[in-house]
Amino acid sequence: MKEFYLEEGIDQIVKEFNDAGCPSISNQTIQERRAGYIASTSLAGQSRELYSVHTIRCEYFSLKLFKPSAKENLPVVIYFHGGCFVSGSFETHDQQLREIAIQSQALVVAVEYRLAPEFQYPAAHDDAFNASNYIYHNCCQWGGRQEDIVIAGDSAGGNLALVTCLRLKSAKEWLPKKQILIYPMLDATASSNSFSVNGANFIITKEALLSGFDSYIEGTGVTQANQEISPIFSGDFDGLPETHIITAEYDPLVDEGEWLYKKLISSGVHAQCRRYLGVIHGFFQLSGISKAARESIQYISRVIATK
Repeated sequence: MKEFYLEEGIDQIVKEFNDAGCPSISNQTIQERRAGYIASTSLAGQSRELYSVHTIRCEYFSLKLFKPSAKENLPVVIYFHGGCFVSGSFETHDQQLREIAIQSQALVVAVEYRLAPEFQYPAAHDDAFNASNYIYHNCCQWGGRQEDIVIAGDSAGGNLALVTCLRLKSAKEWLPKKQILIYPMLDATASSNSFSVNGANFIITKEALLSGFDSYIEGTGVTQANQEISPIFSGDFDGLPETHIITAEYDPLVDEGEWLYKKLISSGVHAQCRRYLGVIHGFFQLSGISKAARESIQYISRVIATK
């Protein structure tokens, strides 16, 4: 492996991964993979108390509302968690969403959607779209402001956020004010160079990412190039809301996130892209060991709070 430079805390866990021989995700059951994701939350740091946190169960999806204060008419953040379409939950993203709610003074509504392999395409995408509409129509009674909604997500959740915005644009009923995509999964064909350069040694490997896509679409007749599975290939970006993209230097997905930025700019979308150096895919959830993670939460919160 070529010489590389990582943040101190992240360097340690990457070294441990490499010293262990870069263990393959194929040797894990789906239950072990999900349990491992939950175990990794020990690296997120302490979760802070909020004014209120409560859960709403719907037929196919669940919502968790993080409210920072008793105030009404708050900005609203609809958030889709990562996990390569096969894992992730309210539990895996608790610390980050509490911090965003506190720092942005927004009502954060996390969406827990159906996971593969038990539920395949278009289950997660339908849940994300339907949950967004449900939140839009009900957020005012929860203390939110309907005309000030941001849709956000990390990894697979970034895919769901972008596709939800594309679906909302086509429906012509409403659009969020902004979208925030944190190292989004955009290309199941793995066509970018960073899949080769960063695909083996940085914990979240090319194999892990692509196996998630495969679990989600295997046997459905949908291909990796489908424009909802791989929305980087959509030709319909014009008219999307202001978009903020976060990428990580040592992420297999860094190229496609920045490729999306260029496509959005070319389509006339107001977009910004911020690459964090010395970090890997998933760093956003490593506040306990990563300064970049803490700064990214502050940055995201500023984007949400800025009119």
